[in-house]
Amino acid sequence: MSSKILVALRIAAPPEAVFDAFTDDIALWWRPNTLFSFTPRSPGVMAFEDGRLVERLASGKVFEVGKVRVWERGARLVFGWRQASFEPGMDTEVEVRFDPVDDGTRVTVEHRGWDTVPAQNVARHTFPNAIFLQRHGEWWRALLAGLASRANTVQLGAAGEGDA
Repeated sequence: MSSKILVALRIAAPPEAVFDAFTDDIALWWRPNTLFSFTPRSPGVMAFEDGRLVERLASGKVFEVGKVRVWERGARLVFGWRQASFEPGMDTEVEVRFDPVDDGTRVTVEHRGWDTVPAQNVARHTFPNAIFLQRHGEWWRALLAGLASRANTVQLGAAGEGDA
C-alpha cells in the first residue's frame, strides 16, 4: 500500500503564472504548520534555489527539504520532501501538476511515499495512518489556498499594468 495525499484546487490564472507563484513566491504564500515542521528550529523561510527546496532558518542555517527532480514550467514540478527526523530510506516526494482549465489552472498536489516513514516516527505524531494523511492533506489544502491568493494578486497586478 502506498500512503499518499492528493489535493487539488482551481486557480483563476494561467498555468505559467501559477507555477511561477509556486516556485518564485513560495516564501510569500507558504504557511508553516507546527505539527508538520521540518526541524525543531522551524519555521524559516521557504525557497527554491540551486535545484532544491530549502528552509532558511532564523539562525542562518539552511535545511534542505528535498532536491527538485522535475521542473517543467507551467506543467509539472516534483521534489523530494524530508523532515529532520527522517532516517535514511525515508523518502517522500511531492508532485505538483498545473493543468489548464477553462478559467485558469487546476493545481494538483500528490504527496506520496509516507509508507516509508514508520508510524512511530515523530513526524507522524502517533496518528493512525488515515488521520495523519487527513491532517497533512488539510495543511496542503490550506497551502494551496495561500498559493491561489498569491497567484490571483500577481495576476491582478499584471492585468493592471496595461491600464494607464
